[in-house]
Amino acid sequence: MAQVLEFKLPDLGEGLTGAEIVRWLVEVGDVVAVDQPVVEVETAKAMVDVPCPYSGVVTARFGAEGTELPVGAPLLTVAVGGPADDGPAGDTGPAESGDARGRAPATEGSGNVLVGYGTAAAPARRRRVRPPQAPPETSATPTASATPTAPAAPVAPAASAVNGQVRAARSAAARTRAPGAADGPVPVISPLVRRLARQNGLDLREMTGSGPEGLILRADVEYALRAAAARGRTGTAAGEPGPRTDRASVPAPGADFPGVTRVPLKGIRGTVADKLSRSRTEIPDATCWVDADATELMRARAAMNAAGRSKISVIALLARICTAALARFPELNSSVDTGAREIVRYTDVHLGFAAQTDRGLVVPVVRDAHTRDAESLTAEFARLTGAARSGTLTPAELTGGTFTLNNYGVFGVDGSTPIINHPEAAMLGVGRIVPRPWVHQGELAVRQVVQLSLTFDHRVCDGGTAGGFLRYVADCVEQPAVLLRTL
Repeated sequence: MAQVLEFKLPDLGEGLTGAEIVRWLVEVGDVVAVDQPVVEVETAKAMVDVPCPYSGVVTARFGAEGTELPVGAPLLTVAVGGPADDGPAGDTGPAESGDARGRAPATEGSGNVLVGYGTAAAPARRRRVRPPQAPPETSATPTASATPTAPAAPVAPAASAVNGQVRAARSAAARTRAPGAADGPVPVISPLVRRLARQNGLDLREMTGSGPEGLILRADVEYALRAAAARGRTGTAAGEPGPRTDRASVPAPGADFPGVTRVPLKGIRGTVADKLSRSRTEIPDATCWVDADATELMRARAAMNAAGRSKISVIALLARICTAALARFPELNSSVDTGAREIVRYTDVHLGFAAQTDRGLVVPVVRDAHTRDAESLTAEFARLTGAARSGTLTPAELTGGTFTLNNYGVFGVDGSTPIINHPEAAMLGVGRIVPRPWVHQGELAVRQVVQLSLTFDHRVCDGGTAGGFLRYVADCVEQPAVLLRTL
């Protein structure tokens, strides 16, 4: 007799709460082995092949390609140990740690680790008693011949409470409705929604809500008002008949007006938005900047390239300068533990750098940048940039940075005020290097000039430290020999 085991989407990395199914690598009915990749998913940080911890026959897949699943949602079910006939015909319900008879799973994972989760069986946990939940309206129990497109989940307690409020609102409206009122009770909970509709002359009885059980939300009223404005109509005074605003006639989100498109904040774009918003919300940042004559740095690079077997990149030289500067000003190689109210300083420098890709902005991390020379840094920057553009960076290569270098000069701009890559404490921005008039040795000359900007967390240091760091970086750019004194 076979057991049907359920494989859930694991936690694929630090801070990730879900993933999008890009491509299924197995079909229902396929035989899979332990640790065989079964699905390719895209997280907010990388593309990942997810291996299955069981060996057996795939009986169901959950989610079509393009579907987003939260961590812990079912991915697929696998029949192990024989034919999947433990239950009645058509019943292949998943089991988390054994079948209904209490048997242990027939197979365990190898223990191999993928980004922070192992395929070995999880340790036993105490059984928790969950509060009763309302059953879903339709059954989504997978069968060996069906491939559901999304996992079915019981109604959450919070959703049940909302549904209860909606039903209460319907009942109250039905009790207070005047005889002969049209279209039945109005499912509205919020007084704000009622007032907004009343002030704009909207008849809520003619609207179809988008909330649970048809609950009319503020967004529904606002959509209706925008639709009316787009058609050249305005709201009428309270008490007068309002325009009919059935939800079916209201433009859907993403197409409110002609020429308007809405782009979901998900994947990398959503992660970047959340991280930048958190940075600006939590970090009291400040920015200082300076122009530097990079002529001698460019000459030194040309000499290195002429003498060496491999080419040295400009960003590698700047990274080498950054690591030397952080050794002199370690306050900037840190983060703030807000819970403990402590500044956490790091001895090692894990240098992040901003890389623009077709999928959005990512920040790969060069591990132990302080131990690398210019050639090693050049090679690592090239490797990580290639992986970023091909979408093959692992979450481990996108986390754990302690300081970030942002070369926005590649976009042809001179200056910027970078947003700190939370939870780090500082970021150095580098503009384009261009010929400009410059006073050199008391005379006006054309020199290669670059603008450097430093955004820093004012909690970890004051302006004197930040200015000292930036001035040291500028001195090394202007006179690379300065760097030799600290090597």
